[in-house]
Amino acid sequence: MNSEKPNANRLHGSAFIFLLLMAVASLFNDMTFEGANSVLGSFEDFLGAPTMVIAVIGGVAALLGSSLRILFGYLTDKTGKYWLFTILGYAIDMAAVPCLALVPRNGWVLAIVFILAERVGKAVKKPAKSSLMSFASKQLGEGKSFALGEAMDQVGACLGPLLLTGIYLFMGEAERYLKYIVGFACLAIPGSLCVLMLVLAKRKYPNPEQFEASKPKEQLGSFWKSKAFMLFVFAAAIFAAGYMDSFSLINKHIYSLGIISVENLPLLYSYAMFIDAISALFFGFLYDKISFASVGLAALLTAPYAFCFFLTDKLWAIFLGLTAWGIGMGAMESVLLSGVATLSRKEERARAYGFFELFYGLSSFGFSFLVAYLYDTSAMALCIFSCVCVAVAAALFFLCSPLSKSKGENKEMKIDENASK
Repeated sequence: MNSEKPNANRLHGSAFIFLLLMAVASLFNDMTFEGANSVLGSFEDFLGAPTMVIAVIGGVAALLGSSLRILFGYLTDKTGKYWLFTILGYAIDMAAVPCLALVPRNGWVLAIVFILAERVGKAVKKPAKSSLMSFASKQLGEGKSFALGEAMDQVGACLGPLLLTGIYLFMGEAERYLKYIVGFACLAIPGSLCVLMLVLAKRKYPNPEQFEASKPKEQLGSFWKSKAFMLFVFAAAIFAAGYMDSFSLINKHIYSLGIISVENLPLLYSYAMFIDAISALFFGFLYDKISFASVGLAALLTAPYAFCFFLTDKLWAIFLGLTAWGIGMGAMESVLLSGVATLSRKEERARAYGFFELFYGLSSFGFSFLVAYLYDTSAMALCIFSCVCVAVAAALFFLCSPLSKSKGENKEMKIDENASK
């Protein structure tokens, strides 16, 4: 027993170091992507993209990325090449953002091509990367593990927009188009550091799947047959319908109010990402205490965000909306991923993530057209629709917890009965 405890401690420590390395890679990833995302809406608008395109492209990108994730989740599970798909996806992801510096004036179509390419990279990497983190999370707790990753993500998401702000200020009175181009080009630096960190993590931990022991199949059934998992996916899809996870339309709307200059737009996004990081840590630790109820609580706090953005032109209300929106983003990237890890087997983990993200993306895409229509016709209707969807999702998330527990208790009873026989 004495020898087992040091081994367990070493395993726990190794899992933490692995998660930390992946979190630092995510920091540089988000520094690149979210830096660009903080100005994409105004950049597309500057290039001449129609409002409908700006609103819908976020949904199209989510659909493309999510529909491919189930394919790459299947390939990851079948081949076991977690690192291959993770590094390949990150490489595509990190190359697409600096390529925005190549977009000419009025070239909004080319800009959209690079935006979609970035989402393809995410689709390649996300099931494999989430699976790698989920294996190590079994040593530390799913909530805390994904919260650590999301918190580091958002440190990067804060630094990226701040980097762009510094570049814009340094360039002074330079033309607005030139500021965009130089800013996107500079984001190649954290993108390169992200890929470098992944290569280092792979060399140190070539087989992270060993952090999680495989359980007997009867102990946790396939996610395809799990009522708790399917309810969880349905709740997430309802949440996606009312939650604008693409910041482009919000970014465009805030700029159109004329209460903040283009140089300071990234600062608003940095604030939202700071809230995201705090939210991820808080609800991640809470998830390990109260399970799915933490997801429902986060969704309830997110529900009124649209009212703050679209029914007022006051700066204080915009910050209140950014706070609520940031809480939703933190929950989506930490406790939602934790829920998938809890409700799926190791051997099917990448497919479970792919399935989950497919339906999340389909919902985001499908309802993005309605969101764009309501934005142009009735701000009040848009706010009510968004609030109702997120609130309904919150109620469904609360139902997931007792359903998953009752399932677990039934499985344990069957195992005990078999053992007695």
